[in-house]
Amino acid sequence: MTESYDCTECKESLFGLKYILKETNPYCVKCYDDLFSNNCEVCQKVIGCTSKDLSYKGRHWHSECFLCIKCSQSLVDRPFATKDELLMCVECYSSEYSSKCHSCLKTIMPGSKKMEHKGNSWHKNCFTCNRCQQPIGTRSFIQKDANNYCMPCYEKQFRALRCTPITTVGVNYHDQPWHKECFVCIGCKQQLAGQRFTSRDDFAYCLDCFCNLFAKKCASCTTPISGIGGTKYISFEQRQWHTDCFNCKGCSASLVGRGFLTCKDDILCPECVTDF
Repeated sequence: MTESYDCTECKESLFGLKYILKETNPYCVKCYDDLFSNNCEVCQKVIGCTSKDLSYKGRHWHSECFLCIKCSQSLVDRPFATKDELLMCVECYSSEYSSKCHSCLKTIMPGSKKMEHKGNSWHKNCFTCNRCQQPIGTRSFIQKDANNYCMPCYEKQFRALRCTPITTVGVNYHDQPWHKECFVCIGCKQQLAGQRFTSRDDFAYCLDCFCNLFAKKCASCTTPISGIGGTKYISFEQRQWHTDCFNCKGCSASLVGRGFLTCKDDILCPECVTDF
């Protein structure tokens, strides 16, 4: 005599019917869907056990409902992105939210290298010197009249390498004589005679321009860390802080010389960690 084989939930016989085992317990299709199947984010209908259930961050879709919110193309087996929990194909996301190149005006695709300066973005190969047309990359440059120039081209186009004969009091820099009014910061054109300044790639900068162009930024106050004159700073995992800014996010106590922990972008003393 054959032993009866019934649904664990409704107790109906499963003889000759499709059923699903869950943790060794048999369920008829209806009971299994009622108890365990997920609802689709788009149509809100049950994703039955006979349908493909696509999930992402705790949400679920029928395969036919897993579409780009903009162009309605299927995202099954395709890369996608999310914005405000809405699904988009990479093309629509890039067109809608990615930066546009300041030079060619085309979208800078996610994951591609871009250059940024004063709120504008460029493709790496579009960020070129206006004079020699060569990519600037990570080299020093000067922006003038909305155009970018590498330092050698800027020097050739806008500054004389040597002053004309000097009959008044002048300045000697790198064994070259300069009129006092000609020896200026390459960035802001402030006269440097009698002022503190520094140099990079044989070009002279006032301290403000040097810091804005080359200094690392404090992770807390975001202002430059000059390092000039023995300025001390804290460095940890590719981030830097002024010593006065290296404080606990919770209680604001200084963490200089103390143990600390990190929570996302924040630094915390051990006492405040439990509050975050």
